[in-house]
Amino acid sequence: MTEKKTNKLKILNDPIYGFITIPSTLICDLIDHPYFQRLRRISQMGLSHLVYPGAHHTRFHHAIGSMHLMQKAIRNLRLKEVAISDEEANALCIAILLHDIGHGAFSHALEQSIVTGIHHEAISLKFMEVLNEEFNGQLSLAITIFTQNYHRKFLYQLISSQLDMDRLDYLNRDSFYTGVAEGNISSERLITMLNVKNDNLVIEEKGIYSVEKFIVARRLMYWQVYLHKTGLVAEKLLGKILKRAKELTLLGEKLPASKAFTYFLQRQISEDNFTNETLKTFAKLDDYDVFSAIKEWISHEDIVISRLSESLINRILPKIILQKEPFTSTQINDIKQKIKDKFKFTDSELDYFVYHGKIENQAYDATKNNIQILYKNGRIKDVTEASDHLNLQALSIPVTKYYICYPKK
Repeated sequence: MTEKKTNKLKILNDPIYGFITIPSTLICDLIDHPYFQRLRRISQMGLSHLVYPGAHHTRFHHAIGSMHLMQKAIRNLRLKEVAISDEEANALCIAILLHDIGHGAFSHALEQSIVTGIHHEAISLKFMEVLNEEFNGQLSLAITIFTQNYHRKFLYQLISSQLDMDRLDYLNRDSFYTGVAEGNISSERLITMLNVKNDNLVIEEKGIYSVEKFIVARRLMYWQVYLHKTGLVAEKLLGKILKRAKELTLLGEKLPASKAFTYFLQRQISEDNFTNETLKTFAKLDDYDVFSAIKEWISHEDIVISRLSESLINRILPKIILQKEPFTSTQINDIKQKIKDKFKFTDSELDYFVYHGKIENQAYDATKNNIQILYKNGRIKDVTEASDHLNLQALSIPVTKYYICYPKK
């Protein structure tokens, strides 16, 4: 039996950071694994390309970029005499590389309609555990840090907090690919200002203005990009299509779809029944399966799935009204009645064409994993207390908006 050859170290060229060096042969092998390669076929921003045509980058890009920033953070903290062993550094790079590996096709739309009983973070952990077995326990420390079971708290904060490597990458990356300049932040300066105090990740006082810009950029990106009303209505439309597909399939209707997609349409998925076999099937499901199926469903005899599918594929999106106050029951019922009279929908069909809800954006939450500013005298303050930016405390208050969607014609 021949020994498996170890992977050679690689250098990747990234449009945001330039050359990225893969730090170990183990990480090279993880990147080459089919489970990770699947992320090339998962969009980072779902259907945002229907608003911003350049937003076609993938979760593969984002994972590699986050790992690159983690390497920089480790180097910087070591320069400040924060002890991070080689084993911890390797585990951090693995954990951030795999933090999004559990995202499904079109991520949030899938979680709200097809694979509803388990969160993508739990699926990420299942992938990591299976890979750990395959790689003879070499991911054990990464899993311990990822699950917050490691004794050094700040290591987890580098992976998941309000100023982690995940956020630093996706804000810059999404800003670059959408062309929305307001999201462009100085990740280099923020990482340079990182330090550790009392086992917590902190930002040195000199970096406070970079933190302010980061929080403001996050708020602007959410309203301008992630919660843009056209992107929002497209995602809700996709969710309705998937919900109808699952409903028809569970009623015994056979819809054209790939084997992996059909598996999830036919089953109610929860964390309890998400076996390793389910995981293998999930690893075969990506954006391509979903879009290919939806194209086929345009010609289906069911009027609901046919019309919804055509609406998405040809970008004939429903009208969406977004406002600060909740819609009254009278307003909702008036719209429903008009659509029902015009298209002759039944009450059950109507729910797929007229729907409402709310969205929330909180740029900064001072109550959990807050961003702390470290002063030269050793004192620590929350960024909202330390900042002289009058709007920063306002940005920590959740903002809620309400929407209603219905056919334009």
